Amino acid sequence: MILDEIRQAIQQADRIGITAHIRPDGDAVGSVLALGLALLTSGKQVQMVLRDGVSNTFRHLQGSELVKQKFDPDCDLYIALDSSDLLRLGGVLRDRKADICIDHHITNENYAKINLVRPDAVATCAILADVIPQLGLIVDLPVANALLTGILSDSIGFRTSNTTSDSLRIAADLMDKGANITVLYNKALISRPFEAAKYWGYALQKLERNDGLVWTTLTLEDRKNAGYPGNDDADLSNILSSIDPLDVVVLFVEQKPDLVKVSWRARPGLDISGIAHSLGGGGHPAAAGVECAGSLPEVTEKVLQLTANYLKSVKEETIGVHRGRPDGG
Repeated sequence: MILDEIRQAIQQADRIGITAHIRPDGDAVGSVLALGLALLTSGKQVQMVLRDGVSNTFRHLQGSELVKQKFDPDCDLYIALDSSDLLRLGGVLRDRKADICIDHHITNENYAKINLVRPDAVATCAILADVIPQLGLIVDLPVANALLTGILSDSIGFRTSNTTSDSLRIAADLMDKGANITVLYNKALISRPFEAAKYWGYALQKLERNDGLVWTTLTLEDRKNAGYPGNDDADLSNILSSIDPLDVVVLFVEQKPDLVKVSWRARPGLDISGIAHSLGGGGHPAAAGVECAGSLPEVTEKVLQLTANYLKSVKEETIGVHRGRPDGG
């Protein structure tokens, strides 16, 4: 069994390195902290690394001060969490291979020596809530807070279509261990600094729509003018996903003059992960992303065309089914 392989690998290692994807969200931060703190409690030497560090949104979580931006020295075992491919780790492993990957992205490339991938899980933290006790590790209050933060973040407060009764039971179990869902929900999903709200304003005034496709952009100049310190979208993509009616919303965030971060959010029933994967990214059916080389206008035009083509194919397929096709009936 995969869990037996993971347990054996951890038992045999003294120095363990844990990491997750660039521009870490609540699930990435929560996963790294939860497993890292549980391993520290068990007596292991642990390095927790996130290339872009921990944002202020999650600095309240115990152990966040231990997260570094690179591995030093080397470790015996490297565990990648909540990342569908090696590129998403941002180069922190350098030329080393991930030994273990635990993830819930449907586009996961099984790039580690041992891969535990559960695409149906609401969050990687939900997988870890099940796995950590099975590894003989303790879920104490700091670990429970980290796990519940990840579940709340990736489910957008239990709003995503992959929210199940099981995910709610996991959350309830973590609450029984002392995790305060009210405080964690507010920290992860509600509270935002003034600069983030100002940053949103630049994107909202450029918001465009063509039928069910909605999009907008954030430039390097927008970030500078807003005084926003991060290189992410300040969670704006999740806010835009609440537009009704909506098929797909795409947010373009300029990272460099020749590099753009693209984030998709789609209504239930659509699967935009394939578009992201075709461009070298990944994600879930309703939420995906990629970094695209090129100028902001170039990337915007290319991605919008691909997304529009996908929506057109979905509509044509739906019409065909209603007319008795594709079997020719």
